[in-house]
Formats: sequence, C-alpha cells, structure tokens
Amino acid sequence: MRVIGIDPGSRLLGWGVVDRHGTRLKHVAHGVINAGKSELCARLVVIDDGLEKVFAEYAPDAAAVEAMFFAKHAQSAATLGHARGVVLLRISRVGLSPYEYPPARVKRSVVGRGRADKRQVALVVSNILNLDTPPPEDAADALAVAIAHLNVSRFDEQLAAAAAGRSR
Repeated sequence: MRVIGIDPGSRLLGWGVVDRHGTRLKHVAHGVINAGKSELCARLVVIDDGLEKVFAEYAPDAAAVEAMFFAKHAQSAATLGHARGVVLLRISRVGLSPYEYPPARVKRSVVGRGRADKRQVALVVSNILNLDTPPPEDAADALAVAIAHLNVSRFDEQLAAAAAGRSR
C-alpha cells in the first residue's frame, strides 16, 4: 500500500509518500510545496499545481491529511481552511477519499506523545524510515501523517481478519 501524507499550510505545504510491504515501511519521497507570500488565491493555485504533480508522479493508493486544529487567530484558521480545501479537492479529483488525523493522534502514533515538538517528530520519522538526515519539518509532519495512517489501516486489517476468523 502506498500512502501520501499531507501537512496543509497556505505558505508551506508538506507532503510525504510511504509504502508498506507487510510490516515494513519504506520511504518513497517527500517534499515541501513553497507557495510563497503572494495573494492567497495565487498561493492556492501553486498548492494545487504542486499536488497535481506529486499525485501524478507517485500514484498513492490512499491519502491522509492532518486535521485542522483550533488556531488562536480566526484569520489564520480561515486561511488554513482554504489551503485544506484545495488539498481535499485535489485528493477527490484523483479518485481517493481523504483520511484525516488530528495532530495529537499523529504524534502519539509516531512518537508516542501527543505533545511532541516538530524536531522530535522529524527525528523519529527519520529513524522509522531509515533516512540519513531528518526531512524539513513540514515534510516530516506529512511523513508522520502517512505513517500514522499505515499503522491505523494495518490495525483495521488485523481486526477485520480476526472478526472474519471468528465468524467461520
């Protein structure tokens, strides 16, 4: 199974692609779409164009997105909401349904603590995926989202198999 994880942002959007073969996770690629500091509409186009290329190149089987948290400022939340809307639309356009995970759940799944900082996430992601150097923070967060989804989906598969075994 190949999963793309996305850490939405209106200026910097992180993405990471991870494959799972049995119980093994393999890093495929990661990056950051830098939408710059122009007007919001122009940044949204950059985000969509960048994601379109990533989806075309890596053809994921599933897409996982970091869910929105409550921001301190309404304007920041609204801007992030626009970027997330573009992400969700792009996921739908490639025929996938997005899986969303709150930041604390992603951190618990990957680091073991829901309040881990970005540096800790990057270091643990590097370790899990055997990377020589930690990825940029936004890409590390996206890879963590992909890893969290792969962990959850594997658990769901195991539950389904156990239930099927009991029903025979």
